[in-house]
Amino acid sequence: MSFDMEEWEPKTKIGRMVKEGIITDIDEIFEKGLPIMELEIVDALLPDLDEEVMDVNLVQRMHKSGRKVNFRVIVAVGNKNGYAGLGQGKAREVGPAIRKAVDDAKYNVIKVRRGCGDWGCVCGRKHTVPFKVNGKTGSVTVTLMPAPAGVGLAIGDVGKTIMKLAGINDIWSKTSGQTQTTVNFANATFEALKELNKVKASEKDLKSMGVYSK
Repeated sequence: MSFDMEEWEPKTKIGRMVKEGIITDIDEIFEKGLPIMELEIVDALLPDLDEEVMDVNLVQRMHKSGRKVNFRVIVAVGNKNGYAGLGQGKAREVGPAIRKAVDDAKYNVIKVRRGCGDWGCVCGRKHTVPFKVNGKTGSVTVTLMPAPAGVGLAIGDVGKTIMKLAGINDIWSKTSGQTQTTVNFANATFEALKELNKVKASEKDLKSMGVYSK
């Protein structure tokens, strides 16, 4: 269902500022550390997000009224240009579970720091990660490392999907643990991307790696 700005009635201050055109860039929200409480904020500021279903799994649990069966879905979203999110959803039917997962992924959208951090590549474009970072979920650890242009995505299929949605074209990676568990592999990869925003560096060093504030 397409988003209609005119029909949207914001319920939060940030939502009203977005609709009134006071906030026109989602980075303004991220930089101030403000919580996104309405999905319409993401729809308005990142209208070109693509969605990719990563995994659909049948989950069963015993309840006093009998066996409960739900579908658990993992969805990644991204605009292929520096923004990505990952979410999960559960429901008795696949369709509603996917919708919940998409909404969750939008709430979890982050700005992905990109650059040209490989010592053998001086192109200055935002094609890889600028630093080496690690992410861990459960038994799975994912290490992302800068790669020169042309290497491609040297990571498993789950990681490739997330990298493409984030707008990363080249990557070296190292993984350990039960990487065949899609949910943990996806979450560990996303955790690594989140770590990129926590690395501190001088403006001079950032520019040398092709990382710019805008």
